[in-house]
Amino acid sequence: MKVRYKVDLIGYMAECDANYLRLMKLFPDMANGGERRVGLRHDSEHVLRLIAREQTAYTTLLELSQGARDGGRDSWFKLPILMLRLYHDARVAEVLSWEGVRQIRPRYDYPNRQMYHQDEKAQWNRFLGEWLSHCLKYGYHLEPLFGETPYG
Repeated sequence: MKVRYKVDLIGYMAECDANYLRLMKLFPDMANGGERRVGLRHDSEHVLRLIAREQTAYTTLLELSQGARDGGRDSWFKLPILMLRLYHDARVAEVLSWEGVRQIRPRYDYPNRQMYHQDEKAQWNRFLGEWLSHCLKYGYHLEPLFGETPYG
């Protein structure tokens, strides 16, 4: 008999907690809105953009995308556009949408019509964590504030 996939809630929440902390290191002044651009030391052509799209008392809606340094998105490698919700009271960040796909469930039977993995939602958040960790290790602010240093 096939064992049914079970959501690892503790692992999922740990990843969301870690992503919140990573985002706060990359974009500490997101409460003021605006945008943060992060360049990567090994890639002079591309930049990661973090844009605060919506701010409420307890949450922030953040858009994460990658584009060319000159502002375009045409590149041989494109990071998907992710929409994230940060819950400041709980100190967690969660991926809400991936390239416009919303309403993702925590668990899927496999195979399924959309060909999502059984743990698709968890994979989205792990991907976010890997990208943010990469940016913290190799990234720098493109327009540093007075006295600000690179992340690494």
